[in-house]
Amino acid sequence: MPKLKTIDFKNPDEKYMREAIRQAKKAYALGEVPIGCVIVYDDKIIGRGYNRRNTDKSTLAHAEITAIKKAGRVIGDWRLEGCTLYVTLEPCQMCAGAIVQARIDRVVMACMNPKAGCAGSILNILDMPEFNHQVEAVRGVLEEECEDMLKTFFKELRIRNKEEKKNK
Repeated sequence: MPKLKTIDFKNPDEKYMREAIRQAKKAYALGEVPIGCVIVYDDKIIGRGYNRRNTDKSTLAHAEITAIKKAGRVIGDWRLEGCTLYVTLEPCQMCAGAIVQARIDRVVMACMNPKAGCAGSILNILDMPEFNHQVEAVRGVLEEECEDMLKTFFKELRIRNKEEKKNK
């Protein structure tokens, strides 16, 4: 796994994205696609999550969904107004929809997902005027570090898959 780079903790977006990266590393350790998420309210992390789709055998086990559930329990409401969600990869359609439904104010993303992202790549569910809530989006925070982690993961996965085929 790539080494962490030093960051400026005076920048809260970098500070909390670093926490999302820590969550992504938990997914990586399980052999899951390394995606991590934290939700912040009043400068406190109230929800954390990481990708566990294969581990939990669940389509719903995305980092954002887990973090939203935990944050809702902490706040005591399904509405997460005043919250910022930090995620290492652009949300998919399910997660972007959940973010809008939860009334999250702001999403900070590390890297974009041109094949499945729904916060600006394929479409932008976060900012559709047809919905009753729009979400401010910030892109590119610690982007290179998150891209490197994803590239390393998929490179290792291809090698593992090739070895498994060879050993069958």
